[in-house]
Amino acid sequence: MPTHGHPPLDHVLDLLLDAVCVVDAQGRFLYVGSAGERIFGYTAQEMAGRPMIDLVFPADRARTLNAVDEIMASGHKPHFENRYVRKDGRIVDIMWTARWSEADRVRVAVARDVTELKRAQSMQAALYAISEAAHAAEDLPALFQRIHRIIGDLLPAKNFFVALYDAAEDRLTFPYHVDEFDASPAAGTLDSGTLSAEVIRSGQALHLSRDSAGMRAAVSYPDVGSAAVDWLGVPLHSEGRVIGALVLKSHAGEALYTAADTELLKFVSTQVATAIERKQAQTRLQHMARHDPLTDLPNRSLVQDRMATALARARRDRTGLSLLYLDLDRFKQVNDRFGHAAGDRLLQEVARRLDHCVRESDTVGRMGGDEFVVLLASIVSPAHAPQVAEKIRRALCQPFDVAGQALSISPSIGIAHYPEHGEDPEQLIRRADEAMYAAKQDGGNRIRTAGRAGKPGSETMGASRVP
Repeated sequence: MPTHGHPPLDHVLDLLLDAVCVVDAQGRFLYVGSAGERIFGYTAQEMAGRPMIDLVFPADRARTLNAVDEIMASGHKPHFENRYVRKDGRIVDIMWTARWSEADRVRVAVARDVTELKRAQSMQAALYAISEAAHAAEDLPALFQRIHRIIGDLLPAKNFFVALYDAAEDRLTFPYHVDEFDASPAAGTLDSGTLSAEVIRSGQALHLSRDSAGMRAAVSYPDVGSAAVDWLGVPLHSEGRVIGALVLKSHAGEALYTAADTELLKFVSTQVATAIERKQAQTRLQHMARHDPLTDLPNRSLVQDRMATALARARRDRTGLSLLYLDLDRFKQVNDRFGHAAGDRLLQEVARRLDHCVRESDTVGRMGGDEFVVLLASIVSPAHAPQVAEKIRRALCQPFDVAGQALSISPSIGIAHYPEHGEDPEQLIRRADEAMYAAKQDGGNRIRTAGRAGKPGSETMGASRVP
């Protein structure tokens, strides 16, 4: 009977889309099917004799060796996944099915390239994670940290920063910047000489590698630095405009970005832009709810919250705390004579002067109308409060230039101390308000400290006339 011949087995194996690999007991490649060149980038001859572990992505080497031990102990292991570094530097995801032959002292494994599948799964997971981050992050810095972690699961992102552009003010800032060598660039305008600005201006992704003339010239850019060998930036598009850029930098030759990486970063950047704008809108709404719309100072609600926090710290650290409550003398006459617009501008200038009279750790707030408070947290001695009050009194007694009009006012200031005059925000506000009212009743332009319960307060400084 005639027999039907068949092609040699190695020819059949070469037709497979998956790569058949044979590795000896020491972990060296003995045989790699022709599909291995497509998957790993090396020819079969280049892989023969090489230790398998040398081609594994460094972060996956320990668990790969653990899997090898399992295979040699149990005889087989299906569906093990790890990453390999191709000859061209790209990272590929491999799913293995492997069996150990004790008689032949070799491992036979089939390698399937699942890079595109893993990438698609990772992209979908990243989109979901970014959307969740926009809701879960309490503020923009927290959102940026989450975005960094999410992108780091997709691409090498050890060095990562976010650039944001405010077109109304022509201001480019770098609110999030993580780099192992370089400091964050200074804020500036769109023509301040950064590659990030070029990405934002053009609305196009920009990739410079160490082998390009552009990268050799890019070391002068403040957002590149002197050590980067690869730089990838993509614009953040939102409703037809560019609000910023996402940037990845590599200082190591083994982490070079590809065209596929660029497309991946561009894909997630749209969701990132949406998340950033959503968080910015939430931040603006929260700020509006907690700040006075005219002066942008903390309002009564925020002042009370900060007082509660400062009181808890004062109790814990056994430090002092003082509250100044002030009212503007003759402010009504300013409104009546020059109009409410002039009065509003005067209140804004008062807020600015008050801010210049205190430390950054202190709080200046507007309680309403022409009444303000100053929270002096963590003070060493109650004697510090009258000194600050006198500094404020002198500052506010200086003439104000409002729309070409020289306006003169003075403050009446009341002071209350913790714990002498109260142990909660409401008590301290009430006692400081009472002391302020007493100063105003005495003619204004005075500073009074609240007295002990049932006793009148004392005048500490001040004059009965405006200088």
